[in-house]
Formats: sequence, C-alpha cells, structure tokens
Amino acid sequence: MSINEAHVTSELYSKNTKLDENSSGYVNSKFHFHLPSNFNGGEEIRPNLEVDKDGDYVVDRKKDLIQETITIEHKASTSLKLVGLQIWRGALLLADYILSNKTKFANKVILELGAGVGLTSIVAGMLAKEVIFTDIDEGTILDLIKRNVSNNKKLIKSNSAVLPLDFMDMSWNDELMEKLKTVDIVIAADVIYDNEVTEGFVKALTRILQIPPKKSALIALEKRYVFTIDDLDTTAPCCEYFLEYLKLYWNRPPMSRWTFRELKIDFDQFFEYKRLKQLILWEVTTD
Repeated sequence: MSINEAHVTSELYSKNTKLDENSSGYVNSKFHFHLPSNFNGGEEIRPNLEVDKDGDYVVDRKKDLIQETITIEHKASTSLKLVGLQIWRGALLLADYILSNKTKFANKVILELGAGVGLTSIVAGMLAKEVIFTDIDEGTILDLIKRNVSNNKKLIKSNSAVLPLDFMDMSWNDELMEKLKTVDIVIAADVIYDNEVTEGFVKALTRILQIPPKKSALIALEKRYVFTIDDLDTTAPCCEYFLEYLKLYWNRPPMSRWTFRELKIDFDQFFEYKRLKQLILWEVTTD
C-alpha cells in the first residue's frame, strides 16, 4: 500500500462527531465556538491566552459569551490524497484569527484555496462582503462545500461562490479569473502535505497575488514531525519543503519584494481544540 492509499483520521473528531455515516459515506460534526455578546459591534478582541508547561496555548474562558455552532459534513477518514475532506487544526486556527481580527476581514472579498469542506470560509462569511470557496473539481467535493454553505446559511452574512481551482492545472475558467480581480485576501489551511501539491500551491498563489488589486494571503498549517532515516532525526519535512520551495520560487521580482512573516498565535481562541505550539500561521503581503 502506498502512502497516498493509507487512511488517516483527524484528531479533532472525538468530541464533535457522530460517527454514523450517511448514505454518501459522510459524517456530521458540530463545531461549537463562543463569541462575546458584543461581537457584532464591539472592539477588536485582544490576545489573552496563557501557555501551559508544554508550550501549548490555554483557552481563557471569558464571561458573557454566546455559543454558536457550525455543522460540517465530512469524511471520518480518508487517504492522504483526500485529506481536504476532513477538518484539521489549521482550519480552526485560521478561523480563530479571522474572528480575532474583525476589521481586517469586514466587507472584504475573501478567496480560500483548497477550501475542503468549507469551515474556514464559512467563518469568514460572518464578516466578509463575499467569500469564494475553491477546490479541485473532483468527485463530489464542490457539491459538499455547497451543502455545508447551505447548512450554515444562518451564520453567513456575505455573498458566496463555489468554484473549481486546481493547483496542478492552471487553465482556470473565465468566471474564476473575473472573481480573482475582486479578491482582497487569500486564505489557505492545511494544504501542505505533499511536495508536488506544495509546488502547485505556491505557483497558484503566486499567480493570484500578482492580479490587481493588491492582495494579502494567510496560510495556516501544523508542523507534523516524523523520524527519518535520511536525517537520523525528527523533522517536519512537508513544512520544511514548503519554506525551501517558497524561498527558491520567490527569489526574483516582484515576489522578492513581498513580505512573508510568521504571525504569533496568541490571539483569542473561540473554537474547541488544543492550540499546539506546532501550529503556524504565515502572512504574505504584496508590495
């Protein structure tokens, strides 16, 4: 069995998932999150997370909170190639960042690359003017995103579009190309798991960021450490390859003038998950 055929399961489902599959082979999870009662009109939320003895962030349970719920239809386990049909910590980290930075996303056009089941874009839809969910047009993934959008329409305040976008084939359709001219912020979570996909992602992101108007991008992922015989050490090969390839690919203008920086992840936590120190959030801003 190849690595792409081996099945993997996200660690997030133990508390949230009813593991009874429907007729399509999907399960439903409820992802609860808590917002201040003045969220829609209050000030920006300030960092208030503490760090435990392992270096992971600890949720500060605040008073005067209201609970909201996002219901997501997804796979309980998949091959590595289809991990986008599950939900991973990077998506929740990015969702927390969006909720912690309301003014940054309010009334903006947001594009998600590799939207998977759509959770992060649904959160963005609480604030944005429009959210464009994109993923590869393979199997039923785009229909799955549409179902998840429909199932959470009470939360989504923005317009929304679900469109095909393939990192490995950039002959994108006219509708998508017109939408890219309106995008303000690009987001992506947990799309770095394979070197070939990484290269396609970097090339696709580069193309999008060069389309006016000026854009920024946010990329969330989790460093996954493995012991390799080649290195005789524990490394995070997917993350390391992403950084090396990005540096190589962006070593010429105009990309060499762009800013690529790691953001602190001490912003407030709204969703129920363990914020590991291995979680990373990068921001790219164009010149």
